[in-house]
Amino acid sequence: MSIDEKRSEAFAERMMDAFNSGALCLMTSIGHRTGLFDVMEAMKPATSEQIAEQANLNERYVREWLGAMTSGKVIECDPESGTYSLPPEHAAWLTRAAAPNNMAVFAQYTPLLGQVEEDIIECFRQGGGVPYERYPRFHEVMAEESGQTIVAALEEHILPLVPNVVEELTNGIRVLDVGCGSGRAVHLLASLFPRSEFVGYDLSPEAIGRARDEAREKGLANANFEERDLTDFHETAEPEIFDFVTTFDAVHDQAKPLNVLKGIANTLKMDGTYLMQDIGASSHHHENVDHPIGPFLYTVSCMHCMTVSLAQSGEGLGAMWGRQTAERMLREAGFGSIEIRQLEHDIQNDYYIIRK
Repeated sequence: MSIDEKRSEAFAERMMDAFNSGALCLMTSIGHRTGLFDVMEAMKPATSEQIAEQANLNERYVREWLGAMTSGKVIECDPESGTYSLPPEHAAWLTRAAAPNNMAVFAQYTPLLGQVEEDIIECFRQGGGVPYERYPRFHEVMAEESGQTIVAALEEHILPLVPNVVEELTNGIRVLDVGCGSGRAVHLLASLFPRSEFVGYDLSPEAIGRARDEAREKGLANANFEERDLTDFHETAEPEIFDFVTTFDAVHDQAKPLNVLKGIANTLKMDGTYLMQDIGASSHHHENVDHPIGPFLYTVSCMHCMTVSLAQSGEGLGAMWGRQTAERMLREAGFGSIEIRQLEHDIQNDYYIIRK
């Protein structure tokens, strides 16, 4: 069989780039977690010894990390002085001060998901899924990501997508956040709108514990959290008691997503609104070829979202369920009005404004 040599060589280069990029993600995660990017942003060009001292880290490890970052064209090295610097143009995408543009936060998913590779391979062979508790730090990373993407944009960009909701929240309504995680969105909303009452549901006792602790620390008496399995939410949801329901990157993780959507429809008042943020993509593989972060999202889906659902004997919908499937399931759940909106700065998400 003859092959196109140029095409073959181009693919080999593409794979070499993938190897280097994957390795760079590991080092970027370390740079974020150790604070090295934040330290270097505030420093003049410095030696590995000076950087390690400022960051309170071991110099030998810092030096090797600098090698990876230099060869990866993230850090710049001056060979004459033996100093290293983080260009401000790079710092704008790598430091905590750069949030919501801090891409180093997302790099953490590479080592995090790599820890369950053996479990995932076993699932490829035997089926089933990997349970949520096998993922160390997942809630921590998700909370950090949502804190700089969803929570940071909530007041200024996301809420204004929903007609009249800011006025309603100001006057006082009942709000439910399904799959609330550590509760960062609820905490912000409860502080912004003290006349409204907020409730968060999540399956994870770890996440609910964090949410409750932070609510107490902040004195948010109008924010309450419940550890709740929503597999049968279509049967257990209290009818028509919430004016506004939200889900942030949560529906596709559920064991029984249609049951969750039906429960939301049941618990939402007739004149209420449901705001669903989820991954912006098509339900069809071929239509995601040019998605700017398609491989990343499918990987997170395969190695977390889908398999966690399957571990609960769920449907394994996956993060890339897409607009077509989402609209179909929302209509099956009983919703009649569905509007999909995007935000100019957000390449990852769709925002669904949904009513009965």
